Amino acid sequence: MNNFVSDKIKNSITKSSWIRKMFEKGGELKKKFGDNNVFDFSLGNPDVPPPVKFFETNANLAQCRNPKNHSYMPNSGYIQSREILARHLSTVYGKNITADNLVMTSGAAGAINIMLKSILNPHDEVILIAPYFAEYIFYIDNHNGIVKIAESSENFDIDISEIEKNLSPRTRAIIINSPNNPTGKVYTEDNLKKLAQLLEAKSETNGRPIYIISDEPYRKIIYDDNKVPSILKIYKNSLIANSYSKDLSLPGERIGYALINPDCAGKRELFDAFTLCNRICGFVNAPATMQRIIIELLEERIDVSIYEKRRNTLYDYLTQTGYSIHKPEGAFYLFVKSPLNDDIEFVNRLLEHNILAVPGAGFGRSGYFRLAYCVSQETINGAFPGFAKAILDI
Repeated sequence: MNNFVSDKIKNSITKSSWIRKMFEKGGELKKKFGDNNVFDFSLGNPDVPPPVKFFETNANLAQCRNPKNHSYMPNSGYIQSREILARHLSTVYGKNITADNLVMTSGAAGAINIMLKSILNPHDEVILIAPYFAEYIFYIDNHNGIVKIAESSENFDIDISEIEKNLSPRTRAIIINSPNNPTGKVYTEDNLKKLAQLLEAKSETNGRPIYIISDEPYRKIIYDDNKVPSILKIYKNSLIANSYSKDLSLPGERIGYALINPDCAGKRELFDAFTLCNRICGFVNAPATMQRIIIELLEERIDVSIYEKRRNTLYDYLTQTGYSIHKPEGAFYLFVKSPLNDDIEFVNRLLEHNILAVPGAGFGRSGYFRLAYCVSQETINGAFPGFAKAILDI
């Protein structure tokens, strides 16, 4: 007898995230060879410290002994937090955002899950652009949706013809992620406008809106004067999932929000649905203390120049060594063309040099591998000989 878990979850465990697999492999190698001799680029776990103001604000709040500060609240979050955040986001996105356009969530993952729970009927389709963040597959499946994959362009931008091929009467949403994990690509405003025109026409044909869900945790981590276009100004039926995991280096605190475009049709119904789904998905509400903290940090972000320096160092060395890479415009990942057609085989070759990377197959794009450069400069420098040997061995 071995029916301890469902067949579905057993299958998911077998195919689960390559990122976690490599991270766990790194733990084994570190025990064997020592931390300084293993070069782990597997997990996008921010290592740049949160802003000083976070620690100050956290310490001040910790002194308050009012038990109501830790009580249940509206499932949408504290009204004061939503009002303050709405005023801030109005300036960020160039739209008149109110508290009734916002639901506080347990990170961007929580936001995406309540969105999908709210809008999907069984077997509705959600389009992903490859390469994509692998967890989206699980989120869509959580809510009985069907995944459709559209390939990106050669430089990882949106390929409108690929999106069009994947549209159907059952299309309910497309998830975009810009700056992108794993490529670091920032989608161009021109392509976003073309996407909006396409979806507006198809929504009219289908008789119901197709939503753009824009996952934006890396929005503030951008380089070289790049700008992330406001999807709210481009497409009315747009929803934004965001968190403070990356730009404030607070991934373990699980704080984020779901934002409804104020021009969105049925916005009040969506707000009510998101609020209810926050509860029935099991999140109940976003963490109370973090809702109070982040409204004091809306103008703060980590020191992005640290990531930019690492990007430049790693990109320059790898390209000079013979690797092919699209230089990332944001986030903290390099998506490197594998010197072997089989990216998993090449990642295993890197393992022989104690370098942990994630194969592109884990992001829906074989033939590449991802390096997360939210690691120390010592880790980057220490990995250089291994990267050189791995490509010379071919």
